[in-house]
Amino acid sequence: MKKLILAAMTASLLATPMAASAQSRTVIKERPGRTVVVEKNRHGQNVRRTVVRQQPARYTNWQRGQRFDRNRAPNYRQIDYRAYRQRGVYAPPRGYQWVQSGNDAVLIAIASGLIGAVVGGALLN
Repeated sequence: MKKLILAAMTASLLATPMAASAQSRTVIKERPGRTVVVEKNRHGQNVRRTVVRQQPARYTNWQRGQRFDRNRAPNYRQIDYRAYRQRGVYAPPRGYQWVQSGNDAVLIAIASGLIGAVVGGALLN
């Protein structure tokens, strides 16, 4: 009786990897902005699909006194105030700089990141 049970257990242990390899498996690889899904079909061949996720637009209505986060600012770059004087952008005080966020000019404190002023639509062409 013991030999019969031992033989059945051994056979089940040997058959388990073969049954697992016959199943289709899904491996998901996350990349920024998209997901790559790799599946094995019933013939054992890899089938690769790419699922692209749409990132929502992260436009922010900046207000004076907020902390500026450049990761939430579209088209972030430091701008020269002299090019936009006619649109209300003035010389920054000491310790401040003008940056672009979308079509807005934002005056931020260099050390703390606090917003001192916002000129909306100053950078429209």
